[in-house]
Order: sequence, then C-alpha cells, then structure tokens
Amino acid sequence: MSYVESDAKGETNQEHPIPSQGIGCFRERLKTAMTSHSLRGFSKLCGLSEATLRSYLSGATYPTLDRLMLISEASKVDPQWLAFGTEVDIPTEVKGMDDYAFVPLYDAQCSAGDGAWNEGCRVLTHISFTRYSLRKQGLTPDHLSAIRIDGDSMEPDLHSGDTVLIDHTRIAIEGEGIYILRLDGHLYAKRLQRNFDGVSIISSNKEYREVVVPRDRLAELEIVGRAVWSAGWL
Repeated sequence: MSYVESDAKGETNQEHPIPSQGIGCFRERLKTAMTSHSLRGFSKLCGLSEATLRSYLSGATYPTLDRLMLISEASKVDPQWLAFGTEVDIPTEVKGMDDYAFVPLYDAQCSAGDGAWNEGCRVLTHISFTRYSLRKQGLTPDHLSAIRIDGDSMEPDLHSGDTVLIDHTRIAIEGEGIYILRLDGHLYAKRLQRNFDGVSIISSNKEYREVVVPRDRLAELEIVGRAVWSAGWL
C-alpha cells in the first residue's frame, strides 16, 4: 500500500504499515476529528496547508506518520484511532486543558432500538468546547452529547453529515425548536410544535410532509434533547 504525501518535498510512494481498511475510512475519521474547527482554523492549528487537508479529506492523498501526529495533536484525538479506527478510551478531561470540556460524538445510526437512546452506540471521538462558552449558553458538559445528521429532511437548516450538539436536560417542548426525538425505535432531528391536536413534527425541507402525533399517542414520542449547536462543512 503506497502512502503519498501531498505536500512532501521530493517524497512519493512512501511505505507505511497502515492496513487498507484503516486507510479507506481515514478521511471520515479526519472529518470527525476536525468537526469543531473550520478548514482554515484547523490548518493554522496543525501547521498543514488547506490544500493538503483538502487532499486528505477527498481521499486523494494520505498523510505521512509525522503529519498524522500533527493532526492528532491538533484535534486531541488518539493517533491510533485516527490511523486505524481502533477503539480507544478518550478521557473527558485532559491534563492542562481545564478550560475545555470534551463532549462525546456518538454514531447516531446505532441509536435505534429499545432502552436508553445511546445504548449500544459507539463513541466516535470527543468534541472540545470551552467551558466558558458552554456556561454562557447555560449548558452543563455532563448533560451534552453530539450526533451527526443523516438525510436531507432538515435542509437548509441542517445538512446530511452535520454535527449537532444535544442538551439532554431540555426534553420539554419550549415553543418551536429543533429537537432530537425517537419514534418507533428511530432517531430524528425535527422541529416540534405544540398544537390543539397534539405535537407537530416538522421538516425544514418542504418535500417532507408534516406529521402530527395525537394527544393519545404522545407517550410514544421520546424527546432525547434539544439541538443547541450545529456545525458542518461548506
């Protein structure tokens, strides 16, 4: 397996002992690691050019091991997970990073079924937020988690692949807002609005019709929490 560094000087086809299954999903893990940063911001943080990062994200080239470590250190993710997809325990507190809180990003597609909403889910990585910014919004790190949106039903507000931050303390419908809910064993990001007949489940994309959960079936509507932040690639 050849590893080509896009901005290395005079170096091509460098061999690295990374199995093909790790390389195949590297760009997805890189997207996850960069979730809380813009491309320009992450470029400055890790010291690699934007063009190089775009090349990695497209899968056209892959980083050499020294650059893999730069990305790992900048994103605060385990280099072994970044390279191989190996499950690791990521601490919620990092020494010297007391000003930051680390929120777990779950594999949302594993969230269907009975039991707790995240039972059996896989933690992909952790997203860092300053504790100050969370306090300003009245948010507590222990009550937060993140998932990625799947599908186009909430466009243009949320796009497939966007990451949303969920406040699990806000499970009562407060006016109109975007909530993460579970209905019939599946997770959805939808606008919820109370009305005389029950609760309206509204998609931003007008191609999807509004659904009303009648009052006598509201017990079947499980609100996981309210979406309080989102981020995605432009």
